[in-house]
Amino acid sequence: MNIVSTPNAPAAIGPYSQAIVSNGMVYTSGQIAIDPATGAIHGTTIEEQTEQVCKNIQALLTAAGTDLSKVVKTACFLADMNDFAAFNAVYAKYFVSNPARSCVAVKTLPKNVLVEIDTITEL
Repeated sequence: MNIVSTPNAPAAIGPYSQAIVSNGMVYTSGQIAIDPATGAIHGTTIEEQTEQVCKNIQALLTAAGTDLSKVVKTACFLADMNDFAAFNAVYAKYFVSNPARSCVAVKTLPKNVLVEIDTITEL
């Protein structure tokens, strides 16, 4: 098991790793819309926040030696299911390989963001 760490994605805001590589797979921790350069939440709309989340995941996968085309599963959490269509429009630009996915609405996300995504990816 190897820990993935990169300054190109947000530092963990708790006792966890940005991502872990184990048995040829990369497991990313849930990513929210934190700009790694500033540490601040980026964007106020679901579209802006989803873009930042996807960029954060992309940076983690690059640091691990893989990319978005090898994502096999995502778990997506939305603060409001009314944002589903707008979220999907941005998500589809990044996850073009159509990985398996779950997408649920949750009561509250860290830092009151609108979206969080984690991934399981092949190396």
